[in-house]
Amino acid sequence: MKRLLAYVLVIACMLSSLFLLSACGKINAGKDLENVKKAGVLKVGMECNYAPFNWTQSQPSDTAVPLSAGGYADGYDVQIALKLAEALGVKLEIVKLEWTGLIPALESGKIDCIIAGMSPTADRKLSIDFTDHYYTSELVIVVRRDGPYANAKSLEDFSGAKITGQSETFHYTVIDQIPGVIKETAMADFTTMLIALQGKKIDGYVSELPGAESAVTANPELTYIRFDEGKGFVASEDDVAVAVGVRKGSNLVNDLNAALSAITPEMREQLMIWAVENQPLTAE
Repeated sequence: MKRLLAYVLVIACMLSSLFLLSACGKINAGKDLENVKKAGVLKVGMECNYAPFNWTQSQPSDTAVPLSAGGYADGYDVQIALKLAEALGVKLEIVKLEWTGLIPALESGKIDCIIAGMSPTADRKLSIDFTDHYYTSELVIVVRRDGPYANAKSLEDFSGAKITGQSETFHYTVIDQIPGVIKETAMADFTTMLIALQGKKIDGYVSELPGAESAVTANPELTYIRFDEGKGFVASEDDVAVAVGVRKGSNLVNDLNAALSAITPEMREQLMIWAVENQPLTAE
């Protein structure tokens, strides 16, 4: 009986320890705002590889933010992040991460929010919260200027085309709306898709309009197809907009929304024009 009691006590202690460790490791999202202000830093996660929303450059500039691993981050998202950090009265730290690592980094507390051209889709809202939109665009298809789909007018015109999109994005799922499409394997980032398109391994990829404009500015041998109403992709406003991602229940949302509301639509559009014009060009 004594041995049985001892075993029970040991198991009880182990379960208690596990519970305490779990409780200690859990982030209280309701104190995010206080923690950010106490630290004096807003840690923002982004790819730094999705021009014109965000990119990495080797040289400093008046608008770029240094990265801890070297180089500098800039782009539309970086400028939005700077404005939000200023409104909170803290410094900005950009944390460069792979696209698929952004939400896990947010949930684990490595970053305070995501500002990465991320759309507040229904699936993402299951795991994280979002602010109001800070940019709204439309979906297009980037193709070769001398390719067979350069004069396409509708999704039907892409029947038989090899089309892809970035992995774990809404862009990739809408490919299913193209009749007779050959849906290629999703790719990790836009640089990979650009190389595949230039190498004729694919006929096109789905992109938001600013990303397409950026690609064409840097690579004049490419173009993109915009669709008249009723001839393109069907998407909700959330699917074609971008917002700041925060932890579930984060009390950062109200202050971030207040800061976003101070950025007028005109300012946002001018900022996007600036970002497209100032991205690092990949073509001479």
